[in-house]
Parts: sequence; C-alpha cells; structure tokens
Amino acid sequence: MTRTAVSTTALAAALIAAAPAWAAQDAAAEPAAETEGEIVVTSLRRTETLQDTPAAVTAFDSQAIANAGIERPADFIALTPNVNLIETQNAGNAFVIIRGITQNRNSEPSVAVIVDGVQQVNPAQFNQDLFDIAQIEVLKGPQGGLYGRNAIGGAIIITTKAPTDEFSGNVTAGVDNGFGYYVRGGVSGPLADNVKFRVAGSWYDTNGFIDNVFLGEKADPVEDFSLRGNLLIEATDQLTFDLRASVNQLRTQGLYYNIVADVNDIADVEVNNPGQNDRDIYNVALKIEYAGDNAVFTSVSSYDTLKEVLTGDAFDFKPIPDSFFFNLFEFLFGPGNGFDLNQSQYLNVKAFSQEVRLASPEDGRAFNWMVGGYLIDTTRFISTGNMIDTGNGVFPVFRSPSTNPLNPQFSYLADGQENFAWALFANAGYEFSPEFRVDASLRYDRDRRRQTTLTPPAFLPNVPGVPQAQSGEVRTAIFDDWQPKITLTYEPSPDVTLYGGYSRGFRSGGFNQTGVGAEAVNNNIVGVGDIFQAETADTFEVGAKAQLGPVRLAGAAYTTKSENSYFFVFLAQSSTQNLGNIPATRINGFEIEASAEIVPNLDVNAALGYTDSEIKDFADASVIGNEAPQISRYTINLGAQYAGPLSDSVDGLLRVDYRRTGKTWWEPFNTTVRDPIDIVDVRAGVTLANGVSITGFASNLFNEIYNAEFSPGGFVFRARPRRFGFEVGYKF
Repeated sequence: MTRTAVSTTALAAALIAAAPAWAAQDAAAEPAAETEGEIVVTSLRRTETLQDTPAAVTAFDSQAIANAGIERPADFIALTPNVNLIETQNAGNAFVIIRGITQNRNSEPSVAVIVDGVQQVNPAQFNQDLFDIAQIEVLKGPQGGLYGRNAIGGAIIITTKAPTDEFSGNVTAGVDNGFGYYVRGGVSGPLADNVKFRVAGSWYDTNGFIDNVFLGEKADPVEDFSLRGNLLIEATDQLTFDLRASVNQLRTQGLYYNIVADVNDIADVEVNNPGQNDRDIYNVALKIEYAGDNAVFTSVSSYDTLKEVLTGDAFDFKPIPDSFFFNLFEFLFGPGNGFDLNQSQYLNVKAFSQEVRLASPEDGRAFNWMVGGYLIDTTRFISTGNMIDTGNGVFPVFRSPSTNPLNPQFSYLADGQENFAWALFANAGYEFSPEFRVDASLRYDRDRRRQTTLTPPAFLPNVPGVPQAQSGEVRTAIFDDWQPKITLTYEPSPDVTLYGGYSRGFRSGGFNQTGVGAEAVNNNIVGVGDIFQAETADTFEVGAKAQLGPVRLAGAAYTTKSENSYFFVFLAQSSTQNLGNIPATRINGFEIEASAEIVPNLDVNAALGYTDSEIKDFADASVIGNEAPQISRYTINLGAQYAGPLSDSVDGLLRVDYRRTGKTWWEPFNTTVRDPIDIVDVRAGVTLANGVSITGFASNLFNEIYNAEFSPGGFVFRARPRRFGFEVGYKF
C-alpha cells in the first residue's frame, strides 16, 4: 500500500469514527472555568460551554494548572494531543508544532498567542514562566478570522488572574534538585471605588541539570525574574480601562550543542566557553472597552521591546585542542595549526500594535457579529558572526564587529528591518434553529517588510556569479492574503455537538540576513535565499463532542494543504540562522480523546493525536515523498488524578501523567529520525484547611535522556533530565 493510500485510509477511518461519540477536548486537562458543572471557554471570542464550541479546544483552569504543575508553556503543551514544543539553545526560541504546522528560528509563530486580550508580537516572548494564571486555552486549526496574525496553526489564549474587590493573594516557594529555588505569587485588591489592582511576580534560580564535563560545572544555570502589574478602572457600568505592564529578565548560558550523525546519539557537553544568553522583555498594554446597548467597542494598544544577546562556542563545540578548525590543517602541518571559533548573535526588537473591534453584545441573540482592524509596526536589528577563540572567553558583539584583540571578528552580518502590517476582519454567526448554526469569517492581511543591509563591506560574502550585496542596500517585499473560514454546527441533543468546515491560515514571509543566498549557493544548498516566502494552510476539518454521563469523548479529523512551509538551515560560514521554503506539503491527522470520573474526585483520561505529512514539491526531487520537518508521527497521553478530601480538614492530590511522542523528523532530507520519547510526571501533596499546601513533584520521573532538537549539520541540544523537588503554597 502506498504512503498516500495509508494516509487516506487513516483519515477516512478517523472520519468514520467521528460519529456522535467524538468530542472536542481535552481528556488530559481539568475543566476550565465552570458554571453549574459546565466547562466555559472564550477562545471563539464568545462565551460558551466547551460542549457547544465547534472547535478543538483544550482548556485548563487555575486549579488544573496548580494540580498539573504547569509552570512553563512546555507543561501545558505536553498535556495537549497533536501539539509539541521544541525547546532550543536560545531562551527565546521555543517552537510550537501544532497539527503539523511548524515554526523555526526567525520565523513568525505557528500560533497566535493572546495574553489578556493582547496578542504577543514577537515569538521570543512565548517561552516565559507562567504564574498567577486563571486559564489557558489551546485552540487548534487556522483561526485567521478570529485571531488573525500568525493563527495559521491555531491560537493559545492565556488569561491571568484578574484584580479582585477584596484583598487576597497567593505565594508558592519551592526547591528542586538543580539545586534550584523559586518563589512566585500575586496580591490583589481595591485601591478606590471602582479601581482595583493586581501585582504578580516570579523568581527562579538554579545551577542547572546538564553536566559540562570539560568545565566541571552545569551547562544550563538559570536566573529568571518576572513581574506583572494590572490596574483595572471601571469608570462607569459600561466603560472600563485595563492597564497592564510586565517585565521579564532571563540570564542563562547557551550554545552548548553537540554534533552527531544520528539524533538518537547522546553525547556529553564539553564546550570550553560556558556561553551567555541574556534576554530582557518589557511590555505595556492598554485595553479600553465600552459596552453599549447594541454593540461593544474594544481598543487594545500594546508596546513591546525585546533584547537578546547570545554568545558562546561555535562548530564543533569542542575544547580548543580537540576542535575541528583548530586541527583543520593537521594533514599538512600536524595537529594544532588552525584556530577555533566562537560566535555571537544580538537581537533588538521594538513593536507597537493596535487593534480595534466592534462586536454584538453577548445577550443570547441568534445573530452575532464582529468587525475590526489591526496594525503592527516593528523595528528589528539582528547581527550574527564568528570570532576566533583565543582561549580568553567569549564577549558579546552588538551593532558593530568586535575590535577586541581577545575576540577578533572572523565573520559578521547585520541587518535592520522595518515592518508594517495591517489587517481588516469580519465575523458573523447565525443560529438558524436551536440545533443548527453557521459561523463565517474573513480577514485580509498585508505585511510590508523593509530590510537594510548594515554589514560592513569587508564582511559581505562574495560568490562568483552571484550578485554582490552592498552595505546600505534596501530591499522591500510585500506579503498579503485573504483568510476565509466557515463552520457548520449541528447539535442533535444537548449532549452531542457535530461540526465541520474549511479555513485558511496565513503567515507572512520575510528576509534572511543579506548575503546568505549567495552563501547557500556556494554550499550547494537549495531552497534558501535572502527572502523566504509567506506560508498558507488550507484545512478541512470535521469533529464531534459527546457527554455520556460521567464520560467525555472527543475527536476531530483534518486534512491540510500547506504551501511554502519553513525549514531551517544553519550556515556555519556566517553563523546565520536561515529559513527556506517547501513549496507544497500535505498533512492528514486526527485526535481522539476520552475522560471520565471513575468515582468522586478520581479522574482518568486518554488521548491519541496522529499526524501524517508528505512533501509534495521541493527544489530537490529526492525530497518529494519525505516527511515534513519537525513533525512527530503521533502523541499519546494517559493520566489519572485524585483530588479530594482525605479527612474533614485535609485535601489530597495524587496525579500521574504519561506522554509518548512518536517518531520525529527534523529536515526535508529525513537523514535522521528521533525514536519515540516516553515521559512520566507525578505530583502528590496535601492542602490544609488554613490554606497551606505541601506538594512533591517529579518531571521526567524515569530520567529519559534524549535530544530535544536536531538541526541540519548534526547540531543537537540535550533535553533536561529528571527534575524533582517540593513546594509550599499559601492562599489568603
């Protein structure tokens, strides 16, 4: 049987199985906000029960977040079928892979991330600590009409805890085997009539978990500080002002890669430079809402800055005497006649975004609608390069090549970008009867990108037969597309929801650094140029939801045609991280989930997510028919939790989560595939009547050792091994 036939058969089987027994989410998660036992979500920009929502949504409320020990995005993504997170050496690079829609360095995200109604404008903002969170929703499938920019794979909606009318708060302190310690929490209360505040923060300090056998220390120490403030002014019964500000400062090490032929090969970290990875993020946002009798007006303004410096060892990440370049001329002159390299990258991004929308009130009317507009203005500077490693450590390089004699510059590229994007959108839904509803949306996005080459002439690549880049050269490109979506919903009974529809997702293209196209030609690399094209994804999906007594069943099946999806190429000559395009890919998949309350307070869950991808077109014909990069064949989730009373004054928690991630491919040529990964997490604790809780935890309980990332050229990044510890919490 051919690969296409297998994919079609699997998809057909999933569609048949999607009869009334399927539901749309999440067996692995606890209920989100609940009203009289019903799970309530807002991910479709209207408040409705999860049972009635015609989309695949996974939701976690604050209690579920605490029970599962969700502290970072990787934690809730691990509980969501058909969604993966690839964590990398860069603190700001964590790639969400959702239903086969991938993400890479310097690309736009694969999902729209909305925090308290404000869309994150930079993918480097996503991988931060989660604290004082009220709810998390993961919405799968293209959502351009609802969330627009970068919602090609779906949307992640994070809601922090709101200011309260009475003074209250929470604090949690813990230790782990890093040796590390952390403190996080928040306080809230009134400041005056109709004025409330909330302040929350987090601090984490650890020596790390991965050994650097050459330096005799940990390779991954972390100091992570976050602070967030919220001021809510209810000026009238109809008018509110919601002002928010946040800061995140991260200090860690980086570039402790290994070079292997097979992604399953595990090697010791032995870089001679510990590296430096510092990231600073600042955000301020204002949301204004006026709720009229016939329409609700919302304005969201946001300003963000991000700076990240990354420096450390370069290829092949060995101590100087053992390094490749240091012994490059060994065959002529003997060992030690070359020179070792280190590398540095500097990123500085500033962005202002504005969204306005007008929507119908949520008053149960049969017809609801929303219209609006969005704009974002972004300024970005990036420099990358290699320096000669003289054994005197590494030094950051910012907006100009190094003049430090201890850190002589070997290669250097720098670019500035000015990007302006805008969009118009409209949504409408009509309930023809209590059983049948139609929702439709349309969005137009236009993104103008302007790049200026800031590389000094002496460092520009010069390849014979390829046009020479020039310092000060300005290039512009415009990427635009329409994003339609239509969904039909049929509810034959209150406990069964069937839905299906079509949607298109769009993700803007952009610029690689000037000169990498010439370098790629010089190295016989196809599909990579100075510009990478915009990606579109057309998806057809069917799904169903059912509530059968204490049992929830869930499912959805989909087929997606992706055009110009990304793949990653690292060019060692300039230490640049570049994107190429795969012209056409077909992705078929499904999710099946079930959960049940076996006895009071004892819940079990199971979920299977399956993804089959096939490259249909590529510049090198040998790639056609291969798996698309970064996609895992399947995910399996199993879990059980008891959360209930142990006595009249003590509640107990015991939770076990198992996740299996199937085979994962990493680049178009499929030269290596990672074997399945099995991870078990456990938590156990008690909560006393006075609000004090004591909890022990273990992540990756059985210490599965594997590589979290593989990049072309054999670059691998070790995943974190077992982490365990305990924490004490208090609510007041």
